[in-house]
Amino acid sequence: MSRASSASTLAFVIASALSVAPIGCAREIPLKVQAAQAADLVPQDTVLQDTSHKEPPRMVPPEVYMRTYLTLFGGLSPLDAQKKARGGDGGNVFDSWNDYIASLGFPDYHVDIPRQMQTNALMVATFERLGVALCDRAVEHDLKSKIPVPVASRVIFAFDVPKGSTLPEPEFLPRYDVLHRTFLGYPARLGPDGRSRRFYALYTEIVKDQASALKAGQKLRFAPEEEGWAAVCYALVRHPEFHLY
Repeated sequence: MSRASSASTLAFVIASALSVAPIGCAREIPLKVQAAQAADLVPQDTVLQDTSHKEPPRMVPPEVYMRTYLTLFGGLSPLDAQKKARGGDGGNVFDSWNDYIASLGFPDYHVDIPRQMQTNALMVATFERLGVALCDRAVEHDLKSKIPVPVASRVIFAFDVPKGSTLPEPEFLPRYDVLHRTFLGYPARLGPDGRSRRFYALYTEIVKDQASALKAGQKLRFAPEEEGWAAVCYALVRHPEFHLY
């Protein structure tokens, strides 16, 4: 190799070495944070979402309904409650449990009848008949007994009912609250707006109508004020909140 070619080769190597970037970390560039004008934080609305599983109102199982019914009758056995519900009217108000078992929704697996999960016309009529029997017998036991029954021993109407007069609303409401708690399980003041006023209007209308019928010479089974409380009982015992959960 000649001296000229060796010199050109050395020059090429030096030029290539100088063109390669140096190995190592690049120098860190310091960040400059500039202060901004202070401002209030923008409030963010919080939306609460209930993600629990939802189901429509369901019927109380017939076993629970019957147990509740027997409890309202004073904790009697089914046969004792049947005897008391029939009273002196025979089958005019209450027949027998055998006539109501199927219509209440109880299953009968011997004849392949399934449990009823929805209401029907016959079931509603059965609820109606049982409710009337309960309220009528409660009026007879609590309010019309020959020997006055103490308030603590009464079945449904655990309050005094003045004879021969329509109660003003302030005196009606505490007594109505007793029935509301008995059938629906919570104080009347927690119910929907206007419910108490509607029940008072029902009470006063029934008492007024029955008093007019009594003056016209019609024979009534209950006194007008007793009919008023029986009507309130009818309305509560057939209320959807009593049958659904």
